[in-house]
Amino acid sequence: MFARTRSKRLIRFGVAWAATAVVLACAADNAAEETAIRQADLAWSKAMTDKQLDATVSFYAADAAIHPPNAPTASGRDAIRTVWKEYFATPGFVVTCHPAKIEASRSGDIGYTQGPYDLALADAKGNTIKDHGKYLAVWKKQSDGAWRVVADIFNSDLPQGPHVK
Repeated sequence: MFARTRSKRLIRFGVAWAATAVVLACAADNAAEETAIRQADLAWSKAMTDKQLDATVSFYAADAAIHPPNAPTASGRDAIRTVWKEYFATPGFVVTCHPAKIEASRSGDIGYTQGPYDLALADAKGNTIKDHGKYLAVWKKQSDGAWRVVADIFNSDLPQGPHVK
């Protein structure tokens, strides 16, 4: 009887240990993926701040979509390039983004970043207009192991102007 009870305890211990090991391995994998996503997001943000059009667009997957405020969705890299080209050509345009939250799926093939942005641009008279808001980017691991944005949306925290209904 004692031997059978001891065997059951050893089996339960072994199962519990194995389950713990699997959970810890998954957590470690997610941490590595979240670190990779963070690094990609920071590099993408730097490319935007530096107005590097090709570099900015390179962080998007071929079939990505960007959902800019007060504008239609732009799907595919060519359309996304057009959006960023217009932003970068705007006088006084400067944007900075900071990922505040990053998560990766358990499978390690999809994740997201979200955080604040700060933006400045010049109006028609050359006066600086400042904006701040938030963004959400969905990242997908590509077949080559690189993380690319598949969906990008951002919007202002400022109240709507009188012209917006």
